[in-house]
Amino acid sequence: MATVPTLRLNNGVDIPQLGFGVFQIRPDDTVEAVTTALQTGYRHIDTAEMYGNEKEVGEAIAKSDVNPDEVFVTSKLNNNYHGFDAALRAFDRTWEALDLGRVDLFLIHWPLPTLGDFMDTWRALERIYQEGRAKAVGVSNFEIAHLRRLVGASEVVPAANQIELHPYLTQAPLRAFDAQTDIATEAWSPIAQGGVLDDPVIVSIAQRQERTPAQVVLRWHIQLGNVVFPKSTTPQRIRENFQIFDFELDANDMAAVSGLNRDERTGPDPNTFDYVPE
Repeated sequence: MATVPTLRLNNGVDIPQLGFGVFQIRPDDTVEAVTTALQTGYRHIDTAEMYGNEKEVGEAIAKSDVNPDEVFVTSKLNNNYHGFDAALRAFDRTWEALDLGRVDLFLIHWPLPTLGDFMDTWRALERIYQEGRAKAVGVSNFEIAHLRRLVGASEVVPAANQIELHPYLTQAPLRAFDAQTDIATEAWSPIAQGGVLDDPVIVSIAQRQERTPAQVVLRWHIQLGNVVFPKSTTPQRIRENFQIFDFELDANDMAAVSGLNRDERTGPDPNTFDYVPE
Protein backbone atom coordinates (compact mmCIF):
# COMPACT_ATOMS: atom_id res chain seq x y z
CA MET A 1 0.00 0.00 0.00
CA ALA A 2 1.38 3.38 -1.02
CA THR A 3 2.13 6.02 1.58
CA VAL A 4 0.32 9.26 0.84
CA PRO A 5 2.60 12.30 1.10
CA THR A 6 1.69 15.01 3.58
CA LEU A 7 1.90 18.77 3.41
CA ARG A 8 2.66 20.89 6.47
CA LEU A 9 0.06 23.59 7.09
CA ASN A 10 1.06 27.05 8.30
CA ASN A 11 0.41 26.07 11.93
CA GLY A 12 2.57 22.93 11.79
CA VAL A 13 -0.26 20.42 11.29
CA ASP A 14 0.42 17.76 8.64
CA ILE A 15 -2.35 17.04 6.13
CA PRO A 16 -2.45 14.05 3.75
CA GLN A 17 -2.20 15.38 0.20
CA LEU A 18 -4.66 12.85 -1.23
CA GLY A 19 -8.06 12.68 0.40
CA PHE A 20 -11.43 11.07 -0.29
CA GLY A 21 -14.35 13.40 -0.99
CA VAL A 22 -17.96 12.57 -0.13
CA PHE A 23 -19.75 15.41 -1.96
CA GLN A 24 -22.96 14.10 -3.59
CA ILE A 25 -22.60 10.70 -1.92
CA ARG A 26 -25.91 9.81 -0.33
CA PRO A 27 -25.87 9.13 3.41
CA ASP A 28 -26.96 5.53 2.73
CA ASP A 29 -23.88 4.98 0.56
CA THR A 30 -21.37 6.96 2.60
CA VAL A 31 -20.37 4.34 5.18
CA GLU A 32 -19.57 1.78 2.49
CA ALA A 33 -17.68 4.27 0.32
CA VAL A 34 -15.60 5.64 3.19
CA THR A 35 -14.91 2.13 4.47
CA THR A 36 -13.60 1.14 1.02
CA ALA A 37 -11.47 4.29 0.90
CA LEU A 38 -9.93 3.58 4.29
CA GLN A 39 -9.25 -0.04 3.35
CA THR A 40 -7.56 1.24 0.18
CA GLY A 41 -5.23 3.52 2.13
CA TYR A 42 -6.88 6.94 2.18
CA ARG A 43 -6.31 8.71 5.49
CA HIS A 44 -8.08 12.00 4.78
CA ILE A 45 -11.86 12.34 4.45
CA ASP A 46 -13.44 15.60 3.25
CA THR A 47 -17.08 16.23 4.19
CA ALA A 48 -19.37 19.16 5.03
CA GLU A 49 -22.60 19.83 6.86
CA MET A 50 -24.10 20.77 3.49
CA TYR A 51 -23.39 17.26 2.19
CA GLY A 52 -25.65 15.69 4.81
CA ASN A 53 -23.29 12.80 5.55
CA GLU A 54 -21.03 13.93 8.43
CA LYS A 55 -22.62 11.38 10.76
CA GLU A 56 -21.99 8.55 8.33
CA VAL A 57 -18.38 9.64 7.81
CA GLY A 58 -17.84 9.47 11.56
CA GLU A 59 -19.51 6.06 11.76
CA ALA A 60 -17.35 4.63 8.98
CA ILE A 61 -14.16 5.88 10.62
CA ALA A 62 -15.19 4.60 14.05
CA LYS A 63 -16.08 1.15 12.69
CA SER A 64 -13.01 0.80 10.50
CA ASP A 65 -10.03 -1.38 11.30
CA VAL A 66 -7.95 1.79 10.90
CA ASN A 67 -7.04 3.71 14.05
CA PRO A 68 -9.41 6.74 13.98
CA ASP A 69 -6.55 8.96 15.16
CA GLU A 70 -4.75 8.23 11.88
CA VAL A 71 -7.59 9.67 9.78
CA PHE A 72 -7.56 13.40 9.02
CA VAL A 73 -11.11 14.77 8.86
CA THR A 74 -12.18 18.01 7.19
CA SER A 75 -15.65 19.53 7.39
CA LYS A 76 -17.21 22.84 6.44
CA LEU A 77 -19.65 25.43 7.75
CA ASN A 78 -23.05 25.42 6.08
CA ASN A 79 -24.03 28.63 4.30
CA ASN A 80 -27.02 29.39 6.48
CA TYR A 81 -24.89 29.64 9.63
CA HIS A 82 -22.67 32.60 8.88
CA GLY A 83 -22.16 35.01 11.76
CA PHE A 84 -20.26 34.56 15.01
CA ASP A 85 -22.84 32.82 17.22
CA ALA A 86 -24.42 30.81 14.40
CA ALA A 87 -21.02 29.52 13.26
CA LEU A 88 -20.15 28.38 16.78
CA ARG A 89 -23.45 26.47 17.00
CA ALA A 90 -22.87 24.93 13.57
CA PHE A 91 -19.43 23.71 14.60
CA ASP A 92 -21.01 22.07 17.65
CA ARG A 93 -23.35 20.16 15.34
CA THR A 94 -20.44 19.02 13.17
CA TRP A 95 -18.54 17.91 16.29
CA GLU A 96 -21.53 15.90 17.48
CA ALA A 97 -22.30 14.41 14.07
CA LEU A 98 -18.74 13.20 13.47
CA ASP A 99 -18.48 11.97 17.08
CA LEU A 100 -14.71 11.55 16.84
CA GLY A 101 -13.69 13.86 19.67
CA ARG A 102 -11.96 16.20 17.23
CA VAL A 103 -12.16 18.02 13.91
CA ASP A 104 -8.85 18.30 12.08
CA LEU A 105 -9.75 21.09 9.66
CA PHE A 106 -12.89 23.25 9.64
CA LEU A 107 -13.61 25.57 6.72
CA ILE A 108 -16.01 28.38 5.84
CA HIS A 109 -17.69 26.69 2.88
CA TRP A 110 -18.45 29.81 0.78
CA PRO A 111 -17.68 33.51 1.35
CA LEU A 112 -21.19 34.68 0.30
CA PRO A 113 -19.89 38.23 -0.25
CA THR A 114 -23.21 39.49 -1.66
CA LEU A 115 -25.11 38.52 1.48
CA GLY A 116 -23.02 39.84 4.34
CA ASP A 117 -19.71 40.02 6.09
CA PHE A 118 -17.71 36.82 6.42
CA MET A 119 -15.37 38.44 8.96
CA ASP A 120 -17.69 37.75 11.90
CA THR A 121 -17.86 34.15 10.76
CA TRP A 122 -14.07 33.95 10.63
CA ARG A 123 -13.89 35.29 14.19
CA ALA A 124 -15.88 32.25 15.26
CA LEU A 125 -13.44 29.92 13.51
CA GLU A 126 -10.55 31.73 15.18
CA ARG A 127 -12.24 31.10 18.54
CA ILE A 128 -12.73 27.42 17.69
CA TYR A 129 -9.06 27.11 16.75
CA GLN A 130 -7.77 29.01 19.77
CA GLU A 131 -9.82 26.77 22.05
CA GLY A 132 -8.20 23.71 20.44
CA ARG A 133 -11.45 22.24 19.15
CA ALA A 134 -10.19 22.22 15.56
CA LYS A 135 -6.54 21.52 14.79
CA ALA A 136 -6.70 23.99 11.91
CA VAL A 137 -9.23 26.33 10.32
CA GLY A 138 -9.51 27.67 6.81
CA VAL A 139 -11.78 28.68 3.99
CA SER A 140 -13.27 27.30 0.81
CA ASN A 141 -14.06 29.09 -2.46
CA PHE A 142 -12.35 32.31 -1.36
CA GLU A 143 -10.98 34.52 -4.12
CA ILE A 144 -7.92 36.76 -3.82
CA ALA A 145 -9.95 39.82 -2.78
CA HIS A 146 -11.70 37.82 -0.04
CA LEU A 147 -8.39 36.45 1.22
CA ARG A 148 -6.70 39.85 1.24
CA ARG A 149 -9.47 41.27 3.39
CA LEU A 150 -9.51 38.31 5.76
CA VAL A 151 -5.74 38.01 6.20
CA GLY A 152 -5.33 41.75 6.64
CA ALA A 153 -7.75 41.90 9.55
CA SER A 154 -7.25 38.57 11.33
CA GLU A 155 -5.04 37.03 13.97
CA VAL A 156 -5.17 33.59 12.37
CA VAL A 157 -4.20 33.09 8.72
CA PRO A 158 -6.35 30.38 7.07
CA ALA A 159 -4.51 27.09 6.90
CA ALA A 160 -6.16 26.09 3.63
CA ASN A 161 -8.31 27.38 0.80
CA GLN A 162 -10.37 24.68 -0.94
CA ILE A 163 -11.33 25.80 -4.45
CA GLU A 164 -12.60 24.40 -7.73
CA LEU A 165 -9.42 23.42 -9.57
CA HIS A 166 -8.82 21.17 -12.56
CA PRO A 167 -7.05 21.29 -15.95
CA TYR A 168 -9.76 23.53 -17.42
CA LEU A 169 -9.62 25.86 -14.39
CA THR A 170 -6.02 25.89 -13.19
CA GLN A 171 -6.45 28.95 -10.92
CA ALA A 172 -2.78 29.94 -11.32
CA PRO A 173 -3.12 33.48 -9.83
CA LEU A 174 -5.12 32.23 -6.84
CA ARG A 175 -2.72 29.33 -6.23
CA ALA A 176 0.17 31.77 -6.35
CA PHE A 177 -1.52 34.06 -3.83
CA ASP A 178 -2.22 31.12 -1.54
CA ALA A 179 1.44 30.10 -1.72
CA GLN A 180 2.67 33.64 -1.03
CA THR A 181 0.36 33.81 1.99
CA ASP A 182 1.32 30.32 3.23
CA ILE A 183 -2.17 28.95 2.64
CA ALA A 184 -2.46 25.39 1.31
CA THR A 185 -4.50 25.05 -1.87
CA GLU A 186 -7.03 22.22 -1.96
CA ALA A 187 -8.79 21.14 -5.15
CA TRP A 188 -12.45 20.21 -5.38
CA SER A 189 -13.91 18.89 -8.65
CA PRO A 190 -10.36 17.81 -9.53
CA ILE A 191 -11.38 16.13 -12.79
CA ALA A 192 -14.11 18.70 -13.63
CA GLN A 193 -16.81 16.14 -12.84
CA GLY A 194 -15.27 13.92 -15.50
CA GLY A 195 -15.25 16.69 -18.09
CA VAL A 196 -11.51 16.56 -18.72
CA LEU A 197 -11.15 12.81 -19.02
CA ASP A 198 -11.81 12.69 -22.76
CA ASP A 199 -9.43 15.54 -23.55
CA PRO A 200 -6.98 14.32 -26.25
CA VAL A 201 -3.98 15.72 -24.39
CA ILE A 202 -4.83 13.85 -21.22
CA VAL A 203 -5.81 10.68 -23.07
CA SER A 204 -2.49 10.70 -24.95
CA ILE A 205 -0.48 11.05 -21.74
CA ALA A 206 -2.54 8.31 -20.09
CA GLN A 207 -1.92 5.92 -22.99
CA ARG A 208 1.80 6.57 -22.93
CA GLN A 209 1.96 6.14 -19.14
CA GLU A 210 -0.40 3.11 -19.24
CA ARG A 211 -2.62 4.86 -16.74
CA THR A 212 -6.22 6.05 -16.67
CA PRO A 213 -6.94 9.68 -17.57
CA ALA A 214 -8.15 10.24 -14.00
CA GLN A 215 -4.86 8.98 -12.61
CA VAL A 216 -2.96 11.38 -14.87
CA VAL A 217 -5.03 14.36 -13.73
CA LEU A 218 -4.75 13.42 -10.06
CA ARG A 219 -0.99 13.01 -10.44
CA TRP A 220 -0.86 16.48 -12.03
CA HIS A 221 -2.59 17.86 -8.93
CA ILE A 222 -0.15 16.12 -6.60
CA GLN A 223 2.89 17.43 -8.48
CA LEU A 224 1.44 20.96 -8.47
CA GLY A 225 1.32 20.71 -4.69
CA ASN A 226 -2.47 20.67 -4.33
CA VAL A 227 -4.39 18.71 -1.73
CA VAL A 228 -6.87 16.77 -3.86
CA PHE A 229 -10.15 14.90 -3.19
CA PRO A 230 -11.36 12.45 -5.84
CA LYS A 231 -14.84 11.10 -5.21
CA SER A 232 -16.43 7.83 -6.26
CA THR A 233 -18.76 5.18 -4.91
CA THR A 234 -17.29 2.50 -7.21
CA PRO A 235 -14.70 0.39 -5.35
CA GLN A 236 -12.54 -0.10 -8.45
CA ARG A 237 -12.43 3.66 -9.11
CA ILE A 238 -11.70 4.40 -5.45
CA ARG A 239 -8.71 2.08 -5.68
CA GLU A 240 -7.56 3.36 -9.08
CA ASN A 241 -7.65 6.96 -7.87
CA PHE A 242 -5.30 5.99 -5.05
CA GLN A 243 -2.73 4.40 -7.37
CA ILE A 244 -0.93 7.59 -8.36
CA PHE A 245 2.28 7.42 -6.34
CA ASP A 246 4.28 4.98 -8.45
CA PHE A 247 4.69 7.18 -11.55
CA GLU A 248 5.50 10.79 -12.39
CA LEU A 249 4.65 13.29 -15.10
CA ASP A 250 7.64 14.97 -16.69
CA ALA A 251 7.88 18.73 -17.15
CA ASN A 252 6.43 18.58 -20.66
CA ASP A 253 3.42 16.58 -19.53
CA MET A 254 2.82 18.93 -16.60
CA ALA A 255 2.97 21.92 -18.93
CA ALA A 256 0.66 20.25 -21.43
CA VAL A 257 -2.02 19.58 -18.82
CA SER A 258 -1.70 23.07 -17.34
CA GLY A 259 -1.95 24.48 -20.86
CA LEU A 260 -5.51 23.19 -21.13
CA ASN A 261 -6.77 26.01 -18.90
CA ARG A 262 -9.94 27.70 -20.14
CA ASP A 263 -10.94 29.43 -16.89
CA GLU A 264 -14.01 27.19 -17.18
CA ARG A 265 -15.99 26.40 -14.04
CA THR A 266 -18.26 23.44 -13.37
CA GLY A 267 -19.60 25.13 -10.23
CA PRO A 268 -20.69 28.61 -9.20
CA ASP A 269 -18.62 31.79 -9.20
CA PRO A 270 -17.65 32.58 -5.58
CA ASN A 271 -17.99 36.30 -6.26
CA THR A 272 -21.72 36.01 -6.96
CA PHE A 273 -22.81 32.72 -5.35
CA ASP A 274 -25.35 33.44 -2.62
CA TYR A 275 -27.15 30.13 -2.04
CA VAL A 276 -28.35 29.72 1.53
CA PRO A 277 -30.31 26.52 2.40
CA GLU A 278 -33.66 27.01 4.07
